[in-house]
Amino acid sequence: MTLTEAARALRDGAVTSVGLTEAAIAAAERADGALGVYVTRFDERARTAARRADEELARGVDRGPLHGIPVGVKDTVAVADGPTTAQSLAHDPHWWAGRDAPVVARLRAAGAVLTGKTTAMEHGCGLPEEDKPFPVPRNPWRPASWAGGSSSGSASGIAAGMFLAGLGSDTGGSIRMPAAFCGVSGLMPTYGRVPAAGCLPLAYSLDRVGPLARTARDCAAVLDVITGAPDGTPSFGDDLSGLRVGVVREHHVPADSDPALPGAFDAAVAVLSGLGASVAEVRLPYWQEMITVTFVTAASEGLAHHRVDLSRRWDDYGVAARGLLARGALVSGADYVQAQRVRTVAQRAVDALFEDVDVVVCPTASIGAPPFADLADEAGHQDHAGVFGKIYTLYWNPLANPVLAVPMGHTATGLPLSMQLAGPVAGEATILRVGDAFQQHTDWHRRTPDPYAAREPYVAEGPYGAQKSGAVREPRAAHAPRPRHPDAAVEVRSLLAAAGLPAGEREAAGFVAAHTAQRPAVDALFDVRAARHARPVLRPDVTAGPDGFGGEVPA
Repeated sequence: MTLTEAARALRDGAVTSVGLTEAAIAAAERADGALGVYVTRFDERARTAARRADEELARGVDRGPLHGIPVGVKDTVAVADGPTTAQSLAHDPHWWAGRDAPVVARLRAAGAVLTGKTTAMEHGCGLPEEDKPFPVPRNPWRPASWAGGSSSGSASGIAAGMFLAGLGSDTGGSIRMPAAFCGVSGLMPTYGRVPAAGCLPLAYSLDRVGPLARTARDCAAVLDVITGAPDGTPSFGDDLSGLRVGVVREHHVPADSDPALPGAFDAAVAVLSGLGASVAEVRLPYWQEMITVTFVTAASEGLAHHRVDLSRRWDDYGVAARGLLARGALVSGADYVQAQRVRTVAQRAVDALFEDVDVVVCPTASIGAPPFADLADEAGHQDHAGVFGKIYTLYWNPLANPVLAVPMGHTATGLPLSMQLAGPVAGEATILRVGDAFQQHTDWHRRTPDPYAAREPYVAEGPYGAQKSGAVREPRAAHAPRPRHPDAAVEVRSLLAAAGLPAGEREAAGFVAAHTAQRPAVDALFDVRAARHARPVLRPDVTAGPDGFGGEVPA
């Protein structure tokens, strides 16, 4: 069942919250050992909450559509019932200990049954590491493949039947990417629409908290609760007459896409057209620049948050996480400010685009869930030129716009494919309505992986394959290309040292290669003529607390 169907069945007496919760626990018992969905399970607390939900509904106390519904929470979001680990040895275990983040408190008040903390990438930016004491999240469609990140467990758990909705966060695609790879729906809300306090920050001006569920309508129900403003439910229906849809293919359907992608995307657009929408090809302004802006912003703001811990506990961070965060030391203050100026110009251009269309649609990625071996380069860092170059979520994060990912097909080998629907700022109701209409006339969101494929812990040769047996992956040798300039190596090592980051010679060589490859794109930000006299406009999160920017407010 979808969340919406389960909520209806609860009120009809066809199911109970205890029954839904026991089914969720049974699914976790069956498959979590293989899929690594949970860091911590709250089985007994969930059973108690389910009994209370049934008792309240029997007395006529109805807290809304989430009342009695099993929900998982990403392990970067504070829950009073258990610790937040961020899947990192470097994380402070006392951070927000014993307290609920505002979004979690709202879920509780709405009667949701919290089933546990779900796996994530380290600090929202790393990759699975076998030598760390945390589960490796896997894809329920193919356990040898990644579930996407960083809200991995929330997406995988929905697809595997371990809960009906999940909470995630999105800094560069961390809700939409796992939703795409696991065949579920995920919504990145308008920036500032949902409070980010109590969610471990990666990049303050990019981070957003949002829902994952099986359908767009389910996401709408969760969004209604976590915004604290239960009056934004879209007017659902399947008549899209008068709706203007902008279709983006440029950069999104490259020659090396999965063979099934072009046909799947064309068929999805045809469904919208068949429901009355008018469609037209559009281009996304400042495409490459905005991807660079995301990188510069995430690296700079991430290092600002982690620099002290990185300098003191370098080896406690995973290779991929410290690889991204330390790159903030290679970005200058002028680079960061220019990125924000370009960001402001791009937001105005995208606002202008939405004067001509109501919704923009494009593929979420040009591939299905990749095997683990494809995720990292030879130094163990995220392979941005490989797999991550085929994921199209990064563009939208520096903007304020809401974006919904929904399943739209399968790859040639049977893995989920996904479509993004972006709307104007504060336009969640529109994209959720369109997503729901699409799902009324397709069944991709109904398709589920074989529940028996993941009964046993997955063990195979190669990277990540022997995690359950305790084996540690051998590091792969780095073969960094020679830098363009003879002094690039000296410059990079000096910047890392000035920031107090104790990267070894081999790792520093990887930073030199990454910096040399990335620098031309950063320099190109200064060539954006429209940004020459632009003033960067920060978008404060007015719902996040006294500081207005989602920061940590002392208890």
